[in-house]
Amino acid sequence: MSNQSSPSVVEFVIVGFPGFRDLESRKTLFILFLTVYLCILLGNTLLIVIFTLDKSLHTPMYVLVCGLAVLDVVITTNTIPSMLVLFSLESRSVSFAACFTQTTFYLCLFCTESFILSLMAYDRYIAICNPLHYPNLMNNGRALKLMVCCLMAGLLCAAPSVGLALRFPFCGPNKVIQCFCDFSSVLMLACGDIMVTSYIALSIGLSVLLFPLIYILFSYVRIISSVLKISSSEGRLKAFYTCGTHLLVISVFYFVAASVFISYRIPGTSVDMRIMGAIIQNVFPALMNPVIYCLRTKEIRNSLVKTLRKCKVFEQQGLQRSFLWE
Repeated sequence: MSNQSSPSVVEFVIVGFPGFRDLESRKTLFILFLTVYLCILLGNTLLIVIFTLDKSLHTPMYVLVCGLAVLDVVITTNTIPSMLVLFSLESRSVSFAACFTQTTFYLCLFCTESFILSLMAYDRYIAICNPLHYPNLMNNGRALKLMVCCLMAGLLCAAPSVGLALRFPFCGPNKVIQCFCDFSSVLMLACGDIMVTSYIALSIGLSVLLFPLIYILFSYVRIISSVLKISSSEGRLKAFYTCGTHLLVISVFYFVAASVFISYRIPGTSVDMRIMGAIIQNVFPALMNPVIYCLRTKEIRNSLVKTLRKCKVFEQQGLQRSFLWE
């Protein structure tokens, strides 16, 4: 960058919720998000361990689910620990480079999750609507390659917005009205006319949301039409319930994210509501995905039971050995 675009701001101050700055509110938020973060780590790590230990789960569907679990852990680890530090203090200073690093990771991982959710819809669409062609269209190796493609696509989608933001000088205010370094909140602090960059970033963000969402809805319409052909009413009810819960998490991810993106361009929007929307979009899918995709799945439950039984057997054998040594 030229000297003109070299930042004079060396650090940003993360303000958090303007309406929740008192000590009691910050304590409540700290306990709440610490509990949520531990639940996210526990649920997703348990899923990854079960998938790793049980070779019967090494199928394309569970490869994608395990990849989503890893992504959810990384996404929340990128934001929640820094939020916990913020809630412990009244505000938090972060260096210019660290703030943009967090922003880049956040945008990249957000785009990647959007693409992986559409990839999972594609996998279910092929499995249910074209089961005879499924072995030829999807396998473990192809699922891994497609997830890597999603990650690369996420990076390519995030790079233009961050690159354009870095072209501006940051020479004035440095208070980020957010609980982490969110792209739109940081861009608003740039010196200069950010309108073009703002709308380019908005267009990229909405495209990343809109096109995968359209495909996901199309896939689920086709899946539901296939489910209607099931003769068993119990089977139809179970399939509809599963689709409904999947669509709930997907709706929260896509529609809340779109609302947050658009809210920055609507004057008079509540700052606290905008911040809460960004946090819900960041946290809720990661919290619910292990339950929706895995713990309610019969194969995962059976594998969990088998794993616990093995651990119990190993524990009993260890006790027997220690008794013999004594």
